[in-house]
This record gives sequence, C-alpha cells and structure tokens, in this order.
Amino acid sequence: MIGKIVKGRSFKKCIAYVFEEKEAKLLASEGVLETDRKSIVNSFYMQSLMNPNLVKSVGHIPIAFSPEDASRLTDHFMVQLVREYMQSMKIEDTQYIIVRHNNTAHPHCHVVFNRVKNDGKTVSDQNDHYRNEVVCKQIKDKYNLTYGKGKDKTNVQKLRGAEKTKYEIYNAVNIALYLAKNWQQFKHTLNIQGVSITYKYKGQTDEVQGISFKNGEYSFKGSDVDRAFSYSKLNNRLLEKNSQTIQLTKQVQQPEQKGSSIVESVIDGLAGASFIEPNSEDFQENAFKERMEYEEQKRKKKKRRGFGL
Repeated sequence: MIGKIVKGRSFKKCIAYVFEEKEAKLLASEGVLETDRKSIVNSFYMQSLMNPNLVKSVGHIPIAFSPEDASRLTDHFMVQLVREYMQSMKIEDTQYIIVRHNNTAHPHCHVVFNRVKNDGKTVSDQNDHYRNEVVCKQIKDKYNLTYGKGKDKTNVQKLRGAEKTKYEIYNAVNIALYLAKNWQQFKHTLNIQGVSITYKYKGQTDEVQGISFKNGEYSFKGSDVDRAFSYSKLNNRLLEKNSQTIQLTKQVQQPEQKGSSIVESVIDGLAGASFIEPNSEDFQENAFKERMEYEEQKRKKKKRRGFGL
C-alpha cells in the first residue's frame, strides 16, 4: 500500500481525471451530491468558498496496493482501508469521494477531498508526506498486506530482454556510484561493465538536462531505471565527498594494481552485492508513483495549452 499526496486548485479538473477511466467506480463519498460529476464539483467548490485564502483547496491521494493482495481487495475492504488511512492522516470533518480504478495490475483508488473542512478550517498538511509513509506501513502491518520484493531481491537471471538489461544497468550504476567520486570515474566504471552514457542537453547549449544508459541494444532514461538515477540526483550524489566513498577508494588504490584493473577487481568482489539505500522504494510501487507523476505532468501540459480536463 502506498499513497501519493497531491494538492491542486481545480476540483473540476481533478474530478474529470479520476472519472475518465472507463471503469471508474465511485465507492464512497461524504458531504457531496452524487447526481453527476457537475454536482460533485459544485459541492466541493461551494465549501471551498468558506476559506478563500487557501489557494490549493483540492486534496488528491492515489492509493495503490500490491497485485498480490488483489483477491482480498473487495470494494468494501478497500473503502475500510482508505477510511482508516484518512483518519490516521487527520483528513476528517470534510468532503471526500473514493473512486476505484481497474486500469493497472495494482488495485488502486483515488481519494479526492476538500482541504477546507466543514467548519471552514484547513486540513493540515504539516509533515504530510512523512506521515503518509508511516500510516501506510502501519496499515500494511495491521492487515498483513504485501510488502514489495524490491530490486535488490529480484532474480535477474530469470528476466529476459529489456527488463533484464534494465536490472543489469541498475546494478552497474549502483556499483559505479559506490566507487566513483566524480563523473569521470563514474563513466569509466560503467564502461568497464559494458554500460555507456548519453546526455540530453538543453537546446543548443552545453547545459545537461538528462541522462540515458545503454547496454547492448537497449537504452533507458536514467529515471526509468530508477528515480534516483535522474541526472540532477546523480550529479548531487557525485558531488558529495562522503566518507564511505573516500574510504573505499583508499582501500582499492593498491600500488601493484594499475588502470582499470583496480576497478575490475572491486567489481569482481562486489558481483551480486546490493547497494540499495536503506530507504529505497519498492520497484513495483515506484513504477506506480512514476506513472502517477507522468499523468500529473500531462495534465499540467494540457493546462498550459488551454485544454483543461
């Protein structure tokens, strides 16, 4: 179970989005007229006028569950879990709807709520992203919901084609990040492992905007391999002179080894090792988040072009 908290300005666009899925199903609601979409939007809008100073009155939380739990997630049970989530997140005494989607392998729903409460006060968003993670874990533990395997436990040998290459690149980048102190070392370590880098530049300038990794016939954007592998995040990581990297570099710089053999010896020793950060996200859950962020970006582009939902 994961939740992604989004705040916005337009109930009309948000409601249109959650109902645009062909088999979207309204599971539950509170404080809104369910006659049609327009009635729902108007209900939210009228209450938001009680607090005109709140710029982003729209609360939107996609909540997804593991495919392994699909057989348990009846509509009734999903509503029960979501209401417990909302109560723990202090999303109370306000209007909301819960809409279920069936367009992905992950059973998921969308909660749309009014950040203007019934008494005109504001639903607090203080530390809401941190609280979201804590609450989701508490509910998973309470109901024994499935935790994802994570990339570090994936059996790469059972994968094929592009998916296998993506995991191989993922492991190669982690090894390179563990060893390198700068971009030159990072690129060199990847080359030894058969992975090359391509940069995306802004217009006709030298400003780097993105990065892609290629291994054999397959190429992936950094963020498609892992959210932590976007150019900006990699750049920040490589700029850090953390003590762990410095210590490892000293250990492998032995006089009798020269050139690439230094890195090769370390890679041999690290084969099969995992360098996942302690707080790294589950691969499947992460993919769902990325899809939701992609949908959010599409909505923003449509808004700029004047094609609001």
